[in-house]
Amino acid sequence: MSAHHLSPLQHKLNEIIFGTDTPAGKRFDVCLIVAISISVSAVVLESVGAIAAQQGELLDWIEWMFTLLFSAEYLVRIYCSPLRWRYIRSFYGLVDLVSILPSYLALVIANANYLMIIRLLRVLRIFRVLKLIRYLSEMNILMRSMFLARRKILIFFATVLVLSTMFGSFMFVVEGPENGFTSIPKSIYWTIVTITTVGYGDITPQTVLGQIIASAAMLTGYSIIAVPTGILTAELAAEMQRERSQRVCQHCSRLGHETDSTYCKFCGHSLDSESEK
Repeated sequence: MSAHHLSPLQHKLNEIIFGTDTPAGKRFDVCLIVAISISVSAVVLESVGAIAAQQGELLDWIEWMFTLLFSAEYLVRIYCSPLRWRYIRSFYGLVDLVSILPSYLALVIANANYLMIIRLLRVLRIFRVLKLIRYLSEMNILMRSMFLARRKILIFFATVLVLSTMFGSFMFVVEGPENGFTSIPKSIYWTIVTITTVGYGDITPQTVLGQIIASAAMLTGYSIIAVPTGILTAELAAEMQRERSQRVCQHCSRLGHETDSTYCKFCGHSLDSESEK
């Protein structure tokens, strides 16, 4: 089904639900953000034993109210989407589905042996927080920046893994099982904890040579910890520049406006196409 074959009702719903430029679409997005936030808060509070014991029925009622609300939203999205199967198979379509399924599965899986599974499934409702991403333009910019920087970050993590394997192997040979380095994987775990400057202290080198290697690992950690930040910052700056270059004033046809600008910084004309109609 294409956009040209949508009925007037479907077209209007599509404009409100999938669109973000119209006043109705913005109001819908704000209401949905509030609903998601309340729903996720209920899931978090339900995991606290004392609160669940006192307010369990209220939290269940809130959860079912939002489950029905998000179920209706999911069905309406399918109904008014011009490319239904593309939406259903998309990332956000799967998130929308996964966020409502646990409550219904809990009704079907009722045997006592499966109670633990139900509890785990109900935690999947926290995936509703991923629905927030689609309504935050700044978050979309960040996600695109991370996607564009994925190869550089992957190479960085591969380099860190190689260094961790080398340091871990050295520590296994130097310290040995008697000092807590019982295997190379265990030693690699210690190296990762040390390089990331977490330092749990559950395993510590006892020999002088081991302490020298540990010092080298710590200095290496401080040297490389800013690398992924620099990579992501560069991509983020480039993405923000691309966003600015794509905003065109319909009145003076000039580029370079900020993503949250309402008026043209050159001629003062409104950048909101809807306000011009």
